[in-house]
Amino acid sequence: MSLIKSRKHKLAPHALAALAALSAASLPLAAQTATAATPAADAKKDDAALPAVKVRAGKEVPFKADVSASSKITQTLLETPKTIQVVKKETLQEQGAVSLMEALQNTPGITMQLGENGNTSAGDTFQMRGFSLQTSTFVDGVRDLGAITRDVFNLEQIEIVKGPAGADTGRGASAGYLNLISKLPQLDAITDATLTLGTDSRKRATVDGNFRLGESSAARLNVMAQDNGVPGRDVVKKKGWAIAPSIAFGLGTPTRLYLFSQHVRQDNTPDGGASTVGFPGFYNATAAVRAAPRATHQYYGSNNDYEKVDADMVTAKLEMDLGGDTTVRNLSRYGRTHMDRVLTGILSIGATTGSGASATVLPMEQWTISRLRQRIDQTNEILANQTSLNTSFTLAGMKHDLATGIELSAEEQRTLGTGTAKQTINGVAFEAIPTTPPANLYNPNANDAMGTPYLTGANSEGRTTTQAFYVFDTVSVTDALKLNAGLRHEHFTISTLSASVGLIPGQATGSNVNTINRNALRHSDWITSWNLGATYKLADNGTVYGAVANSMTPPGSANFSLSTSGINSGAAEPQETSNYELGTKWELLDKRLNVSAALYRTENDKQVTQDPITRESLQEGKTRVEGIELAAVGQLTNFWQISAGLQTMKTKQINQQSVSSSSGVVTVTDGVRWSPEFSATLWTSYQWGDLTLGGGARHMGKLKRQISSTTTPLDQILMPNVPAYTVVDLMASYRLSKQVNLQLNVANIADKVYLQALNSGGARLYLGTPRSATLTARFSF
Repeated sequence: MSLIKSRKHKLAPHALAALAALSAASLPLAAQTATAATPAADAKKDDAALPAVKVRAGKEVPFKADVSASSKITQTLLETPKTIQVVKKETLQEQGAVSLMEALQNTPGITMQLGENGNTSAGDTFQMRGFSLQTSTFVDGVRDLGAITRDVFNLEQIEIVKGPAGADTGRGASAGYLNLISKLPQLDAITDATLTLGTDSRKRATVDGNFRLGESSAARLNVMAQDNGVPGRDVVKKKGWAIAPSIAFGLGTPTRLYLFSQHVRQDNTPDGGASTVGFPGFYNATAAVRAAPRATHQYYGSNNDYEKVDADMVTAKLEMDLGGDTTVRNLSRYGRTHMDRVLTGILSIGATTGSGASATVLPMEQWTISRLRQRIDQTNEILANQTSLNTSFTLAGMKHDLATGIELSAEEQRTLGTGTAKQTINGVAFEAIPTTPPANLYNPNANDAMGTPYLTGANSEGRTTTQAFYVFDTVSVTDALKLNAGLRHEHFTISTLSASVGLIPGQATGSNVNTINRNALRHSDWITSWNLGATYKLADNGTVYGAVANSMTPPGSANFSLSTSGINSGAAEPQETSNYELGTKWELLDKRLNVSAALYRTENDKQVTQDPITRESLQEGKTRVEGIELAAVGQLTNFWQISAGLQTMKTKQINQQSVSSSSGVVTVTDGVRWSPEFSATLWTSYQWGDLTLGGGARHMGKLKRQISSTTTPLDQILMPNVPAYTVVDLMASYRLSKQVNLQLNVANIADKVYLQALNSGGARLYLGTPRSATLTARFSF
């Protein structure tokens, strides 16, 4: 493989001008609402009550956060030179959000992903700012593995950090990362319980109990149980329970110890998706098929499809205040997630008989859709230890806020091999599972006989160990100017053991007398990630900032998979993602409302492309994403809450091409899938006495599926795009007494039919939630 470095690109002059104009437009409003220009005391995290977030003025604003729960982010969000959105539990409660996927609808630009062609992915698989968030979900700063559906019952808040953040989290993080902050014990004795009933047989209950045990100790218990149907889908179900006990000692003292764990059990009926027949963009060469009606609620799987998830994590965190604004922390965690899933994916429709000119269209009631039986049995484990130190000191007349630490981790993934054909493997005979029959497109039968893929023993394993050191320093050059720098240097080792079933040497082809062939690979290296930023306070309540940062993605680090060639080979160079961002942040209306604007440009370099003449694979491809993001979170009045954001995004692939090995046709890719040019989100609520009314809207722009050069007109390509959509939700709650509150949530009030996600082949989709409702009773003691 020939590897050629590409030149770096600077922020375009017109982009600088656009941000300057945006900043200037915000100054008059800021001047009207700014408080007196007196030096403000530095905001500090309340370590005794982490991760609770406090407002500096002493008044808590339900939707608004002032600081991050991460010890690596030492400044207030106002003075941090990057885009960080915090979604607090109060916002999720008003919206009736119960999953991470629902919670992330509060930030623009995040899209859901599906698997390739017939392969169906499930769980939390997202894309943000044009890049995958795979392996970039963290819980309390520790990487959380496994494509499962995460619940929010035990979360204090969700922190969404946008833009490459390798200095914060290590390898990957091309898009940024999600940091889920767990609920921990506090000294206040509070108990909240909820009971939810809804359409589509939805039933859910939660309990959040915090108990003071002594002068400086407390315990907390969070419990959740649910048995839910899925709005608009037959048979599909989400069922499970979870428990999260925790205990804390030394609250309010210089030494604090937290012991906490979380245990989740899910017994779901998974969804293989719906057909794209009848939806805008569906194409078939036969006009009668193109005009066919939609099949939206039909379930093409089997009553025997299942998804069983066991997820456990155990954590110990020790914090010690040493005096002089110095705190040492140590966090140790073991986590294990096991998922065993059997589901039925869908492929192509059968609406005609015969072929070519003699093909005739069958009666619609005889149309079928082919299916693919799938099984995945995967276990992810992580053992992590993090030691950090935060301190402040003065050097050369300038204050330094320093965060430094060491992180050690070992991550493992084990995927069991499966088979469907009749064969003998290492002397063990396996019978073929029944051929999966096609389903009737409009009237499928979940009782159709379908076999379950068996386990072959050809298991794949991957292990990544990491040793990292990091340091962040924020220097207060003047009262108004702060410079920020971060550096992370880490060593990683990736070991993989792949397995495949093949003929025993000497056996005749077709005899199906097989053995398991294994291939072990290993790659080890050092990578360095960094960030630089500058923040200038234009007023006590407003800043402007500039920042640059990078992240590195070594071969095989995103999927525990090394290969002998290509981008996942040890010979390949790590992909590097660079980000340039300019922005402004303001606290308005007596510091109750945060508004922000950011202009960013992100480039991911060293992607694999092919030379059209020599057909040699080169690391000369790149992805470029440019955009503007605006946000407003907080209160407009004491009774009026708001959370809003919008994002524009322009994406481009550069030097991305492939050459067909048979025809020699060169295909050029110049776009980025699933990246909307415009998206926006809004949620607002107003309180009149005991009554609160709220609602919100979400707009998602068109998402491209077809991003490669073609001579075929777009209107003759199957589902070239996911159409744009706008959805409106409403909420009403009434406080019956100090202890009891009733809340009604209605999703998609207009009952709009829209596509939430599409697979790469264009034949399968996930529909957005149709009109549905839940009624929640909340009890507080």
